[in-house]
Amino acid sequence: MVDTAAGNGARGLDEEAVVARLRAAGCVFAEDEARLLLEAAAAGPSLESLVLRRTAGEPLEQVLGWAAFDGLRLVVEPRVFVPRRRTELLVRLADAALAGAVPADAAPVLVELCCGVGAVAVALLRRRPLLDVVAADLDPVAVRCARRNLGERATVVGGDLFAELPARLRGRVDVLIANAPYVPTAAIATMPSEARLHESVLALDGGADGLDLHRRIAAGAAEWLSPTGTLLIETSERQAEATAALFAAAGLDVSVERDDDLDATAVSATWPPA
Repeated sequence: MVDTAAGNGARGLDEEAVVARLRAAGCVFAEDEARLLLEAAAAGPSLESLVLRRTAGEPLEQVLGWAAFDGLRLVVEPRVFVPRRRTELLVRLADAALAGAVPADAAPVLVELCCGVGAVAVALLRRRPLLDVVAADLDPVAVRCARRNLGERATVVGGDLFAELPARLRGRVDVLIANAPYVPTAAIATMPSEARLHESVLALDGGADGLDLHRRIAAGAAEWLSPTGTLLIETSERQAEATAALFAAAGLDVSVERDDDLDATAVSATWPPA
């Protein structure tokens, strides 16, 4: 049993007590969460304050200040979209696309739209440090987190989709990634409270059918992709064919990629052979 009273303002609150409170609040993995909260409290924050936030329903990642993604710990702040494990499919697909994008001694250009905290870009930079990376998001909290996660290794801009991308990238993007919102507006009310109440609606709301952002990306991507570029966009299994049709209508060759282990679906789009 861990005594956490010293130094964190939570006299008498030990691991067993934290587990009990988390379990009573409905946290399925109470033991694991308790250990993480104790670890966070050892770094300074009051354990009691952390437990109160978690038992009130705030996502664990926002309480801790970090989210696990592809073996990394990424900075997250309250109200920001928390990276999901399923988005690791985009990392894998992008890494494969980058492998043949340009000569090995050149710097491929990667753009991550709707980047959130920059999870995909960070994971890809770990694999390919020479990438020329630009990430964009409309949510200022996400932009702040992405800048903290990416540091000087990338350019992070605040703006709506392509609006603030550097002009130098037109026609030069080797891999364009988007984890754009795809939840239909009416379905947001049925989402788990952790997302519905604690994440920005900008990161969730995809419009009436969930595809508003996908339509806009399909309409604008041609201006930015290189002749051999690849566009990768996360979607749901139910929406995949509709998403693919949007990019096919824009003149791209499309395929639907599915990973059942991650419960992840993505659409890959490239220019047809000349």
